Amino acid sequence: MSEIKVPFFRPSFDDEEKKAVCEVIDSLWLTTGKVTHDFETEFAEYVGCSHALAVNSNTSGMILAMEACGVSKGKAVITTPYTFVSTAASAVHLGGEVYFADVEKDSYSIDPDKIEEILKKDTAHTVRAIVPVHVAGNICNMTKICELAKKYSTQQNRIYVIEDAAHSFPSPTKNGFAGTLGDIGVFSFYATKTMTTGEGGMITTNNDALAKRMTQMRLHGMSRDAWDRYTNPNASWEYDIIAPGFKSNLPDVLSAIGRVQLKKAKSFDEKRKEIVKRYNEAFKDCDYLILPPDGEGNSWHLYLIQINPEKLDCDRNTFASELQQRGIGISMHFIALFRFTYWKEKYPDFTPENFPNAERKTANTITLPLYPDMGNEKAQIVIDAVKQVGEKHHVR
Repeated sequence: MSEIKVPFFRPSFDDEEKKAVCEVIDSLWLTTGKVTHDFETEFAEYVGCSHALAVNSNTSGMILAMEACGVSKGKAVITTPYTFVSTAASAVHLGGEVYFADVEKDSYSIDPDKIEEILKKDTAHTVRAIVPVHVAGNICNMTKICELAKKYSTQQNRIYVIEDAAHSFPSPTKNGFAGTLGDIGVFSFYATKTMTTGEGGMITTNNDALAKRMTQMRLHGMSRDAWDRYTNPNASWEYDIIAPGFKSNLPDVLSAIGRVQLKKAKSFDEKRKEIVKRYNEAFKDCDYLILPPDGEGNSWHLYLIQINPEKLDCDRNTFASELQQRGIGISMHFIALFRFTYWKEKYPDFTPENFPNAERKTANTITLPLYPDMGNEKAQIVIDAVKQVGEKHHVR
């Protein structure tokens, strides 16, 4: 392996994040408290929703969201096989089942027509939530998905829409930000995301009842959080347990980083999009590459290229390996879930043949470096490496 010339990702930090963390440490209140509450308020204002709940990961947020929507034994969600494992695993943790719908032919987004095929067959009304995933920051067809949820809901079984918005911040559309287009949105602040708290996430919703349930369940099912119990002079030791909840809260130390990163989100977004423009311009005439889709509100969390097998004498793995040999830190988003042992054994018909679009993208996609502080020099190194490998294997 050669020396890494361009890492896959580096977070953008400066003294402002350090100062914010030190202030929390000096306050001696480290867990969820005022800083986290302020972070929630600021995030809700940014995306334009009624409630924002800070959590310790997108995965925790997905579990809380699904639980609030009634996912449990005998109930199910619909999602895509082209996602990170936690999207589907969250339903399994709650005892639920997962129905998978293929992605669209020309995008990485879940196909609404495939969703409807599943809903038509769900005569037992087991589906409690549709979970679209905004892969790489490109927004799914939320209008159609929300219409399907409404169409197939009954008085006894409402179908909710939970957006896996781990990749899509900030993603403004004419109908609002991603994460506010369905009933619940769940964001990720993992280390490689468009803004980060190291580990963490945020749940957004405009539904008061769902917000109340998720708030209680995020901290052991307690009726009061630690900040209230330890700072309220009125019977601070008293609380109730309303359900066997989870431990999903985000501490103030990490929220302090998030508050600073949120202020920089627009600047980060602009810098990423400048790199995207360079990539698009450089690769537009490379017939051995299929460039990523770009729809309204795309946050460009990731830059996904697909190799065109008809124009190359090598496969994706060879192409990717040769990029690494040239010092480019690449990744793969995603390995479709039907390729993993657990999911293959759990659902025997969950095979590549039944999800041809997801399989094609799994076999051919490479994720290139994309982060705010890359700069033109590192972007050009990536461009040169991609073209060198492409021209080497180009079939004319």
